[in-house]
Amino acid sequence: MDELAAAAGITVRTLRFYRERGLIPPPRREGRIAWYDEQHLARLRTIAALLERGHTLNGIADLTTAFESGRNVREVLALGAPSEEEPVRLTPEELADHFAGEVTPENLAAALDLGYLVTDGEEIIHISRRLLDVSAALVREGVPLAEVLKAGARVREHADALAELFTELLRTHAGEEDVQRLRPLAKSVVEAELSMALDRHLRGAPQGP
Repeated sequence: MDELAAAAGITVRTLRFYRERGLIPPPRREGRIAWYDEQHLARLRTIAALLERGHTLNGIADLTTAFESGRNVREVLALGAPSEEEPVRLTPEELADHFAGEVTPENLAAALDLGYLVTDGEEIIHISRRLLDVSAALVREGVPLAEVLKAGARVREHADALAELFTELLRTHAGEEDVQRLRPLAKSVVEAELSMALDRHLRGAPQGP
């Protein structure tokens, strides 16, 4: 414990307090000896960085609980990672910087539930760079992250319905072996229809029957 506290630049008393609050995982024990490792040091450095960014210890404890209860990379790989999206590795403080002041336990839990975020040890992986960049851009424009995530959940429902429609269409009329090859055509139809729908809504024109 003394060595870990010294490496993290904190007092042993502070380290004990963090342990009591559940901010760091328990050490590995061999008899009377407690072993700490790089994972514990990384967690302490994350706590220090989040404190510098204005997070409270209560908030950090809630965030830690949310992270540890979220799906990890193994679960996502078992379900099948996105085939066309580029994942992004982030530290908790880097995630906080992307969404300054908006990384609350509630928003974090929502992102984990949607599968946008997964955990890998002390790191976080956002499953799609495109979604990360768009979400951050919307927050910078003043849209609350909670509302961005709610919209994401609704988009997910519609996207699943569209994917089901086109998958069934292609499997029925083109054959199972051609589904992946013709996938870009389905995406083009959705993009064109979304573009025209945005035109109608932005102009305030009738949406049709």
